[in-house]
Amino acid sequence: MAPIAAFARRLAFAAAALALVAATPAAAVPTDQEQLARINDYFNGVKTMSGDFVQFGPSGERTEGTFIIARPGKVLFTYDPPTKVDVVADGKSVVVRDKRRATQDVWPLSKTPLRFLLADTIDLTADANVASVSADDDLVTVVIQEATVFGEGKLALMFDARTSELRQWTVTDAQGLDTTVAVYNLKTGVKADPALFHVDYLQSIGRNK
Repeated sequence: MAPIAAFARRLAFAAAALALVAATPAAAVPTDQEQLARINDYFNGVKTMSGDFVQFGPSGERTEGTFIIARPGKVLFTYDPPTKVDVVADGKSVVVRDKRRATQDVWPLSKTPLRFLLADTIDLTADANVASVSADDDLVTVVIQEATVFGEGKLALMFDARTSELRQWTVTDAQGLDTTVAVYNLKTGVKADPALFHVDYLQSIGRNK
């Protein structure tokens, strides 16, 4: 496994991309602004969501897990064994927990890509640097570039052009390493227990600023 700091950066970027699972634009819209408006409208109508994911790391390593989102501000990504890491946001911080070492890294939510995706109201046009929006017969692709506490990152999100369902995305981090994630079994309007998003700050090995 990669060192926890590098692994944490990749997980946090992957988490940011995963928070866009509810954004399902129509496949045949004539302008970028209209596509983004449809993403905003759909996502702003979704307050809770859960599902499963499969993640492929820069070296081809495969991990799986589940996630649950409760906007505003909260998300939990739980990776299946043998991975001993999960990612949680409690409304003010994003925490990468290493359960093997019983340690965690903490970043302010406001300094991560999750800040605009978990906001009460989403406006990708105003709050994110959308580099391109494109559509063909098979896919709608939205590319977002974001400068964060982790450095410059790029998210390439791919939606099914026929059904408008999110299929997968590729995250390129500040080191140029790609992480690809596919999602399935998506459910909206799910019950989200507030205890799922609890963060024990006394466990932190240090708060990153």
